[in-house]
Amino acid sequence: MRAQRGPVPWSAVLRGALASVPLLVSVIAGQPTAGVPAALGAMLAGINDRPGSRRASVARLGLPALAGSAGLLGGTMLAAAVGGGRSLIVLPLVFGLMGLVAGAVSSTGPVASACGTQVLVAFVIGAGMPLPEPGPLRALLFLAGAVWLLVLRLVLPSPGRLGSGPYRLDGEREAVAAVYEAVAGLLRAVGSPQARPGRAALSAALDQAQDALSGPRLRRYSSSGAERRLHAQYAAALPLAEAATALAWAGVRLPGRAVEGPRLLAASVRTGAPCGPLPAPARTDAGLRALDDALLRAAAVFDRPPWAPPGRRDGSSSLSVPGRAWSAAGREYGLRVAVCCVTSTVVAQWLHHDHWYWMPATTVFLVKPDLGPLASRVACRAVGTVTGAAVFGVLAMLVSGPFPLVAAVALCGALIPVATRHFAVQTAVVTTLVLSLVLLGGEPPASLRRVVESLLACTTVLIVGHLPLPGRRGHSVRAALDTAVGAAHRYLSHVLDSPEDRTGRGALRRDAYRSLAVARTAIDLSAAELPTVARHSAGSEGVAGAVERLIDTTTACAVQLDHPAGGLPPSHAELLAAHLSELERAWAVPSR
Repeated sequence: MRAQRGPVPWSAVLRGALASVPLLVSVIAGQPTAGVPAALGAMLAGINDRPGSRRASVARLGLPALAGSAGLLGGTMLAAAVGGGRSLIVLPLVFGLMGLVAGAVSSTGPVASACGTQVLVAFVIGAGMPLPEPGPLRALLFLAGAVWLLVLRLVLPSPGRLGSGPYRLDGEREAVAAVYEAVAGLLRAVGSPQARPGRAALSAALDQAQDALSGPRLRRYSSSGAERRLHAQYAAALPLAEAATALAWAGVRLPGRAVEGPRLLAASVRTGAPCGPLPAPARTDAGLRALDDALLRAAAVFDRPPWAPPGRRDGSSSLSVPGRAWSAAGREYGLRVAVCCVTSTVVAQWLHHDHWYWMPATTVFLVKPDLGPLASRVACRAVGTVTGAAVFGVLAMLVSGPFPLVAAVALCGALIPVATRHFAVQTAVVTTLVLSLVLLGGEPPASLRRVVESLLACTTVLIVGHLPLPGRRGHSVRAALDTAVGAAHRYLSHVLDSPEDRTGRGALRRDAYRSLAVARTAIDLSAAELPTVARHSAGSEGVAGAVERLIDTTTACAVQLDHPAGGLPPSHAELLAAHLSELERAWAVPSR
């Protein structure tokens, strides 16, 4: 129920407001209904417009837009086939099959989740929303609205940028700088209760930088010098992160000068200026020696001319393998999406509401597990819908004509990047936007119906979400833990068998910590559910804790094996054995 915090993303706010330009053009041209699909495409793309690199946004916004466009076309064709978009048999059956497939695909990753949601929502809207434009044109307009927002994301520079490099790399530059800041934060927290949160923050920063730098480079030579330099700076941060993790594991507080080096490197990444002299820590043990060596290598990378080759990349391109769509977790989620779609469609068709498609479209959003625990997101949806409908009701009484509605859509588009931090606020903003589009599409105001059908959808999802459907609950948590345990064992085996292979070690370390973060997120989500759901993942926190201690100890052992004396101290070997036994005991609890 808590809202996410952070600075206001002014660039995203500007893009959200400008996303209404296609709608404004269609209203000026006297074709307001043509702007409705474009505005829907821009709205859904705006929800996916999260902080990150411009290049990563091509997949994050573009692939869901393509899926949504295909869904809108398919829904329109289905409505024409069944006649007027009304059928108590065909529509629920088709929506159920679509929900089963889209739900299973959504379980494989964040981009796949956005694609599955958009294709299903657009399919439902295409089948139920009465617009005069033919299906192919609707699909093209939907895609055009999303592409317009994507173009804004790629073209507009970031406000208040500090660096002198190309603005197209602002997201990548900030992500890499955040890694060095996180290293400094962890070094500052060594020996204090903040060390564990600091290590988690470092892992999250590394994940974000890894995502920001993923994908093909625009060019291999010439103008891509700044890009190659960022890849090299990220690779140089990985040994620093390893040394900082080993020092945090040892728990001996460090002098303040040990923190200054990573902070200077972070400032250099942001501004493009030289990092200057870096304070060297004392080389009194393996961890401090590894920190000093990593700072020396980083200084060499930062002093290298931009056109020089970046050298060996220490696992910076490693990415976790996405889950399989038809896994146990995918089947569980897909089945619940299908049941929700079928139930809500049958109820909406039976009630003969003019906006019957609102119910199944609402359930698709509500059933998504990555929007928070089920009970809280249902409560947020109900409160947000009532608030948004009330705001639109006041707006409809005070103004008339299409241009105030376009202004309302632009204002809502600008608010979406901030509203996504809390599901109730996002629902209120989206409700106001959707009701404005309904009025622009030639339909009468429908604030009260929007509230009624959203509450019915909330009830449907709340009931279906707690039904004892076939199969065991908690598949997503168990699948995430399976992945994390396997990644931890692969990392440990590599450290013990090939301690000299730092490149492979860095890739496996990133995979282990990233898998652990995914498992932690799944566990926290399950623990916040109502007891009937939360009990299925009891004991999972103990497994995650055991995995975390094993990975941290493995990292400390890797640093120790780099020591010139070589060999693993008996104390480290005993701890490894103890953590392996602890993990085996903890894993036996949720597996029963």
